[in-house]
Amino acid sequence: MQKMMMKDPHKLLSLHESPEGKVIRLWRPEATEAALEVQGKVYQAKAVDTMGLFELEVDPSIGTADYRITHPSGLEAHDPYAFLPTFSEEDERLFALGKHEKIAEVMGGRLTVHHGVTGVKFTVWAPCANAVSLVGDFNHWNPELHPMRLMGASGVWELFIPGLGEGEKYKFYIFTAEGHGLYKADPYALQGEMRPNTASVITRNDQHVWQDHKWMEKRISQASLNKPLNIYEIHMGSWKMQGLQFMNYRTMAPHLANYCKEMGYTHVEFMPVMGHPLDESWGYQVTGFYAISSRYGTIADFQYLIDHLHQNDIGVIFDWVPGHFPTDMHSIVQFDGTHLYEHEDPRQGYHPHWNTHIFNYGRFEVVNFLIGSALYYLEKMHIDGLRVDAVSSMVYLDYGRKKGEWIPNEKGGNENFKAIAFLQELNTQVHKKYPGVLMIAEESHAFPGVTTPVSEGGLGFHLKWDLGWMNDTLRFFQTGFPYRDHRKNLLTHEFTYYFDEHHLLPLSHDEVVHEKKSLLSKMPGNEWEKFANLRLLLSYMICHPGKKLLFMGGEFGLWNEWNCKEELPWHLIGLPLHQKLKSCVRDLNHLYQRHPALWEKDFSKEGFEWVETEKTFSYFRHGKDETLLCVHNLTSQKLENVTVPCKSFTPIEIFNTDSQEYGGYGILNPNIKNACLNLAPFSTSILCQKKST
Repeated sequence: MQKMMMKDPHKLLSLHESPEGKVIRLWRPEATEAALEVQGKVYQAKAVDTMGLFELEVDPSIGTADYRITHPSGLEAHDPYAFLPTFSEEDERLFALGKHEKIAEVMGGRLTVHHGVTGVKFTVWAPCANAVSLVGDFNHWNPELHPMRLMGASGVWELFIPGLGEGEKYKFYIFTAEGHGLYKADPYALQGEMRPNTASVITRNDQHVWQDHKWMEKRISQASLNKPLNIYEIHMGSWKMQGLQFMNYRTMAPHLANYCKEMGYTHVEFMPVMGHPLDESWGYQVTGFYAISSRYGTIADFQYLIDHLHQNDIGVIFDWVPGHFPTDMHSIVQFDGTHLYEHEDPRQGYHPHWNTHIFNYGRFEVVNFLIGSALYYLEKMHIDGLRVDAVSSMVYLDYGRKKGEWIPNEKGGNENFKAIAFLQELNTQVHKKYPGVLMIAEESHAFPGVTTPVSEGGLGFHLKWDLGWMNDTLRFFQTGFPYRDHRKNLLTHEFTYYFDEHHLLPLSHDEVVHEKKSLLSKMPGNEWEKFANLRLLLSYMICHPGKKLLFMGGEFGLWNEWNCKEELPWHLIGLPLHQKLKSCVRDLNHLYQRHPALWEKDFSKEGFEWVETEKTFSYFRHGKDETLLCVHNLTSQKLENVTVPCKSFTPIEIFNTDSQEYGGYGILNPNIKNACLNLAPFSTSILCQKKST
């Protein structure tokens, strides 16, 4: 590369006019000879110098389509340097402004037909590089052979290689201003090699023929938060396996769809399946922001999975990670030898707890890169919602930092105004272009206005993970039985802020790892009491206002923490208490979908009303056409003749977690007289109030 540090190699190479006529120039450093085919005949070019430049004088009638060159791999094709740019002046302008709406199409390595010739166009942003070249299988990874051209002041380098096709592995070789050479994967690659290899791979994303038209139309026509939303969160690699291997996207499709339909889930949320090198990161250390992980199959396989779920009326939430990226040097860190995507100052650009870099949300090109990633998955993968990871780490400059470890904003505060503007722009674009898509924030620090519209100064998300509910609820349920009466404030405190946002109640993967114990193991007491308490917890979540999320395995009770390297212990379903817990969750989920009172007024104070009853924790859920009374016995005692309010209605018990079918004692209330209930220890009774006849 040092031999030919040019920023416009096309001006020298390929077919050009010369004083003697027309001449074809080839760049073959370290070669002693070079041949090319002209109109079917092979000619030897003449060495011009010892650097690797060769020339062949040709007839004036020869055009660029009349000759072929041979790459080191043996690929014979048109001359890459004989073509006009694939990246236009308008592309340059929009990219520099951070406003390129088709960035996923114009950047990176993409299959294309350019001036009637099939090949792959390559573009990469490296504004501070002295030179950039393309390396891959086709040129034996030699950085000397295929220098790229710089497109104006945009900092984008471009090259079209005729004849390349799907499956080609490649990287960009960045020659930095300091004289170093860096081999970098394509930030816009659609897929990468299987770890531990790190090359990008030319991949199609248009081979799948979608069959989910009815779902996509319904998603728009029924776009509303007044709908049931019960999410099953899974990790692709450990939900189910085939022997010791990952189940791929395509083979998983029928299993997952059938299971979700059986269990009554409305949506699946996939932990990140973007390109990532480390299995143990669970997908949160992303190196391929436009890629689908090759661990589990091809892009077409992933599209088939989404399509199959949609055809079975199951939505898909995609866990998306725009808050940070790992230190892997093959990725975007110090991409062109400078801090291009990240802040240079570690007080702004580095997460000490996660050992990751923070995006520079003040750069137009970086914001365009991230928003383009989100829109790409919504457009090409038909994703129904994005769960945006670690929003708190983005909006707060002092997140996870001590005094002196962060830089205040221009007003002296700790808000990251540029990250806030990025999230607002993200949500604005998604709402505009993809009506019906849900935007969900994982925000843990009570940042104001997370679900307030952007037009009113908020971030513009539809939903926010209610981590306060999760923490307080799990703390209560881990409390020893004799002390629970004194800790009910853990369950009531949440309503001091609940209606300030639109909340989703998460019992996610984060709560069953790192020695936190599984949900079942968190519960105190003997084996029966643990299962009864888990039934109580999960029924409390279903009854409580807010949308729902449960991590895989919680529905049938795991004793051990989740391990991303192992399949869920499905054999437990063969044991009576686990099978009965699964039946309880299944019936709860279907009950949830059937009763609008549990979801149509989730975010209105009109939909919730406390009930004063002796020794129970109870409340009404009001819908437009029905009212449910949810009664929880949080104690270890059987309660008899508990009076509940029924006003002018005769209540009917429609669900009880103490059914023998679910592993309980069978203390039910088939005929409620005088508005009195009998309640088993650690049980939930749900009453539907019908008008008296």
